[in-house]
Amino acid sequence: MGKERMYQVVLSPIVTEKATAMSETGQYAFRVTLDATKPEIKQAIEGLFGVSVTAVNTLVMKGKTKRFKGRPGQRSDYKKAMVRLAEGQSIDLTTGLA
Repeated sequence: MGKERMYQVVLSPIVTEKATAMSETGQYAFRVTLDATKPEIKQAIEGLFGVSVTAVNTLVMKGKTKRFKGRPGQRSDYKKAMVRLAEGQSIDLTTGLA
């Protein structure tokens, strides 16, 4: 997989209270493209961050129905990936990618 595809697969890290608590146990949450597969996500995280991934869990978050200027609208669906790293490894999400 090329670098370009890796950047297309992993859209952004998810930084919430729950995701931050997960990072203490070696798990990290990322927003990924809807067509990304688990092997692709694993390869992309390993290639971009230089870590070894032991497990990838994914789920599709359905877009909420919201009102915009009085009219009902629909947020886009997105895929979330929870990635477990090998023992003793971590990702520093505050620095970004080089």
